Amino acid sequence: MLLEKVLEIGLLTAGASFAFNAAIVGSQRWHGKLSHDHDLGGVQKVHTTAVPRIGGIGVMAGLLCSIGILAYAYPGTLGGTQLNLILLLLWASIPAFVAGVIEDFTKKVSVRMRLAATVASSLLASALLGATLGDLNIWGLDSLLVYGPVAIVVTAVVVAGAANAVNIIDGFNGLSSSTIILMSAGLGAIAWQYDDAFVMTLAALSAGAAAGFFLLNYPAGKLFLGDGGAYFMGFWVAEMAVLLLVRHAEINAWQVLGVCAYPIIEVLFSIYRRRFIQNVSPGAPDALHLHTLVFRRVVFKHVRRNPARTWNRNAGVVWFISPVVALCIAGSVFLGGNVSSAIALVAIQLALYVAAYGRVVRGRWSVRARRPALLEVGEVDEVSTVS
Repeated sequence: MLLEKVLEIGLLTAGASFAFNAAIVGSQRWHGKLSHDHDLGGVQKVHTTAVPRIGGIGVMAGLLCSIGILAYAYPGTLGGTQLNLILLLLWASIPAFVAGVIEDFTKKVSVRMRLAATVASSLLASALLGATLGDLNIWGLDSLLVYGPVAIVVTAVVVAGAANAVNIIDGFNGLSSSTIILMSAGLGAIAWQYDDAFVMTLAALSAGAAAGFFLLNYPAGKLFLGDGGAYFMGFWVAEMAVLLLVRHAEINAWQVLGVCAYPIIEVLFSIYRRRFIQNVSPGAPDALHLHTLVFRRVVFKHVRRNPARTWNRNAGVVWFISPVVALCIAGSVFLGGNVSSAIALVAIQLALYVAAYGRVVRGRWSVRARRPALLEVGEVDEVSTVS
């Protein structure tokens, strides 16, 4: 019965999110000057047409609409306590969401300001919901988490890092939204194992909101999630992970990390690569993320260019990454119940990432002879800078 209710919440939220995002797409002639991503030649850009990058507004609006319908039309669905906690989490998400939306419209909010906003959201969640980590199954660190200020700071770093990680993988049609759906499903499945209706509801809301957006973002990229959507959804998923650990001491942190590992490994590896290999600022944009290399050196080999559908290669990145992410999340959910196996599963994911990155960066999965005509509009092959 609980599972059916959660699925209904997810479907309702997906429908509401799709409706609001479709309205954004349909009305872009009025707001396109402000909302379009006109920078098609940026180092991380692979799309060829300017479209709205404010999908985060549609995601937030759809989620709010779904909550409103459930609260007033079906008041018994959420329950008073659950509804209050959801509203508190929404309040906490405002700094991260607003900072991202302002960046989407102005392109003038620095990475540090956006990171500070996600930290502020984490601090609010700690204060409003008690979402503060007390145990990470890491020897030495756990003894420090008994001190409130240390636990709050560590939680803020974890949540802000996770939100930024989702923003980093937001580069190809369907990639970030499908990852959010998969992570939400994974965390929801763990919550189901422990009969946690609240976290299951949060998972249904986030998966549904992301799914409604996905239908417009994939495959043709009619709308982008933008920083507002990426930071908001990343924050929401991170808080689900924190709340699972806070509400259930028997859940080990490594299992939760295994569910959210892909974007986190991406951001940590990017920091390491930029700082210690390329000797540039960790916040400097580049086109050397795994998903970008997969696009240039794997998708180009296996997906034929279609002049009538210039987005087909962009959309092809999901085919190679999402199935692996789904398999890793399923393994963490069903096999990560004890600390040792959970750590092993995280280590396997890290090894897979590094091995895949090593192969694509050295061109072992690439087309042997690449001609300029094979490149998408605006694409520059910069892989040689780290190969």
